Amino acid sequence: MRNEFELAHLGINTPDPQAALELAKLLSLVFNLNPRHGQKSEFAGEYFECMKAPFLGRNGHIAMRTPDLDDAVAELREKGFAFKMDTAAYTEEGKLKNIYLEEEFGGFAIHIMRG
Repeated sequence: MRNEFELAHLGINTPDPQAALELAKLLSLVFNLNPRHGQKSEFAGEYFECMKAPFLGRNGHIAMRTPDLDDAVAELREKGFAFKMDTAAYTEEGKLKNIYLEEEFGGFAIHIMRG
């Protein structure tokens, strides 16, 4: 069975917290979104995550959501993709919450998340 994936958000690397805040404000203005502060990033609605410092991916990251994360990981492994195991995050119950793929795609890291 093929898993369904949907775009959760786009993470954009910026050089510093001020640049992240300015970009989040600008994107919020352009697209009528609500800005929100995060610990590692500034958000423009649910669509854009402006990183306060460069993170994974030359340009940033793409977050994809899937209802069955464990099955999606197995499917992607069957297709030959590897994961950065040190990026795996887990719920309090010990279930995988999100994880990054090993390679970049067009300068973007990709993480898949339970959703």
